[in-house]
Amino acid sequence: FEPVYFNYNTDGYEGDGAEDRKSQDGSETMPFIDESPTMSPQLCVRPDGEAVSPTPPEGLLPGGDIEKGLEMKKLVLSGFMASEEIYINQLEALLLPMRPLKATATTSKPVLTMEQIETIFYKIQDIYEIHKEFYDALFPNIQQWDDKVTVGHLFQKLASQLGVYKAFVDNYKVALETVEKCSQANSQFQKISEVLSLTAHTHAHISLLYKPIDRVTRSTLVLHDLLKHTPKEHPDFALLQDALRISQNFLSSINEEIDPRRTAVTTPKGEARQLVKDGFLVELSEGSRKLRHVFLFTDLLLCAKMKKTAVGRNQQYECKWYIPLADLTFQTLDDSDSCPHVQTLPEHEIEEMKIKISVIKSEIQKEKKAQKGQSRIVDRLRKKMNEQESCLLLHSPTIPFRIHSKHGKSYLFLLSSDYERSEWRESIQKLQKKDLQSCVLSTLELQVLTSSCFKLRTVHNIPVTSNKDDEESPGLYGFLHVIVHSATGFKESANLYCTLEVDSFGYFVSKAKTRVFRDTTEPHWNEEFEIELEGSQCLRILCYEKCYDKSKLNKDDNEIVDKIMGKGQVQLDPQTVQSKNWHVDVIEMNGIKVEFSMKFTSRDLSLKRTPSKKQSGVFGVKISVVTKRERSKVPYIVRQCIEEVEKRGIEEVGIYRISGVATDIQALKAAFDTNTKDILVMLSDMDINAIAGTLKLYFRELPEPLLTDRLYPAFMEGIALSDPAAKENCMMHLLRSLPDPNLITFLTLLEHLKRVAEKEPVNKMSLHNLATVFGPTLLRPSESESSKPHITLASDIWSHDVMAQVQVLLYYLQHPPISFAELKRNTLYFSTDV
Repeated sequence: FEPVYFNYNTDGYEGDGAEDRKSQDGSETMPFIDESPTMSPQLCVRPDGEAVSPTPPEGLLPGGDIEKGLEMKKLVLSGFMASEEIYINQLEALLLPMRPLKATATTSKPVLTMEQIETIFYKIQDIYEIHKEFYDALFPNIQQWDDKVTVGHLFQKLASQLGVYKAFVDNYKVALETVEKCSQANSQFQKISEVLSLTAHTHAHISLLYKPIDRVTRSTLVLHDLLKHTPKEHPDFALLQDALRISQNFLSSINEEIDPRRTAVTTPKGEARQLVKDGFLVELSEGSRKLRHVFLFTDLLLCAKMKKTAVGRNQQYECKWYIPLADLTFQTLDDSDSCPHVQTLPEHEIEEMKIKISVIKSEIQKEKKAQKGQSRIVDRLRKKMNEQESCLLLHSPTIPFRIHSKHGKSYLFLLSSDYERSEWRESIQKLQKKDLQSCVLSTLELQVLTSSCFKLRTVHNIPVTSNKDDEESPGLYGFLHVIVHSATGFKESANLYCTLEVDSFGYFVSKAKTRVFRDTTEPHWNEEFEIELEGSQCLRILCYEKCYDKSKLNKDDNEIVDKIMGKGQVQLDPQTVQSKNWHVDVIEMNGIKVEFSMKFTSRDLSLKRTPSKKQSGVFGVKISVVTKRERSKVPYIVRQCIEEVEKRGIEEVGIYRISGVATDIQALKAAFDTNTKDILVMLSDMDINAIAGTLKLYFRELPEPLLTDRLYPAFMEGIALSDPAAKENCMMHLLRSLPDPNLITFLTLLEHLKRVAEKEPVNKMSLHNLATVFGPTLLRPSESESSKPHITLASDIWSHDVMAQVQVLLYYLQHPPISFAELKRNTLYFSTDV
């Protein structure tokens, strides 16, 4: 495979080696990769991978061939001058709307504020003046070219002004975000920004804002070419060498800060094929799940897999397939194709993977803290964790994302988030609005494009913890309280609702859903949710229009497709969300604004059992006190909630896992505490997830766990026994040791949860799922107990104790205990001592 040369075709500068790339008949032997745009660690390298040296390689200026070197130098400078003229024109085009925008900023109807204008056009005027001065000084020298002309001082001065570019680069991301935000909010500016994103000098749609970043790299490469053809004794040599050193140092200093990163590859026709988006997706291929790296270019979608390479060799991609965007379509609702069956792992296996990952994390932390912690042990543990996390990432997604080629081929990806599916679909559809032509790549073209993916990619590693730096935030563990207040910006009345997603173990999971607010342009949900976080760093909000038309059944997921009206996300900054007060925020999405509030409670704080000061209620009051007062064997609240769930919620998807509205739960709590006469009416009218949430809250707020503080250590020891007979004897013995109200209530709940699990095919709640939800709630010790030496609750939700609590409940669900009456009779078999 021959080396790929730098190509400056888009800016009128061919660079060195253009002649070498022609065969004897004058045809081009292979397509070129445009290595130059944007910053990356490989920017300042030659095609062979070696670092660029300011010293010209041996043999480029053979014995006194000064004339040839001088002619080549003039060719390089002429090509660069042509591209410099284009660049100055592009900067002028960028500055053109700035003046009228500034003029309107002081009027009563400004298009943009002065602050927004200065952010978007930051340092563009200065950069324009620097290059105009450079061009005006260089132009006469090219016109009067001879061996006495020197240009090194001009390049040295240009390099010395790179500080202005550094300021531009630091502001670049904010400028792009401001453009996006202002375009969504202002139709006038949207038209201006659309015009700015078209340049007559390239065949691709590249934002003019991108040009200064692109230019720094190209100038550096030109310096390298000039040095090749400048003798060491020439006055220019030392100056050009100094300019190249300054430029390379500048690029090195900002390599990791630039956004976007290198994103272009040049096609054989000299057109720039931009990389728009890439990421790791799970493809269902030949009945099994495969992890793929998918690259969305301006004209095609390419699916690749990482090839295994020898140690020390650069990673390489292998193309599995590609579809030109002109030929790509999405799943049609009337498609007669049947969707292939998606194999999914049982929920308990998914949870067991999480448990293993958390155990390994704990072991890594212990090894690091140990004075003699050996790196090879940590490396071995990291490898194990990577294997588990990769497996989890592969098997957790279930949301189908299907694409078709007009030529009959069909491909199916599985995603973990509707947000992600929407992003891919929108990105493709946005590109398809342009005038795209179908294309067929030759084997060589495909090889070149695939090999460029390694440098072009913006997502470098699969999103697992083991790939993160130790300094990176581990995320938040605990409970995020979110109130979704309202939304504005809808043009027509619709049935609207929101869903909330948070990241967990490298992928996003839907955690809560508001009720549908019917036929409105201004929904006011004012619903509060409590979302459990597992190392989460981001909250996503999606706003949907509910579709009740059953004719729009999507064959991929067998559900009526609801339209996403908007989506947005916020980073969960620990400093912001961990304050005691609510943090109010607004997410803007496609002209829609959703107002919400949030606050975070760490797991340690949220799990404290606080006895109620009022013993007249039921929440926070000992179960023995409540049953004695009610003259019942099982508290009224437990019986009524179970009855209502079994009546109308036993087939509800995610029952006990999906959060209920917090305000509804608090209303039910107050009703039960005050023994409201209308409690049965409230229960029948209330959303079933709120009733399920009320039952969980009751057990969580007991002053001591249902399985008692006294027996907690024994339960932990019993579940750890290896011998099945010994474990059964111990676990039944412990059960018999519970006080009667606790035991009968526990057996009542067990029977209910088993009935819920029988509906798993419909409600997706397995025994393991239910044990995960209720285990910590029923066993977690009170605050006084948790401070004892045998309790080591970690901030991680999957700490050893939490895992054991889940296992205890799962044991009783899988090994149904004999009835309470039989337990009472078997007094000879069971000892009352623990």
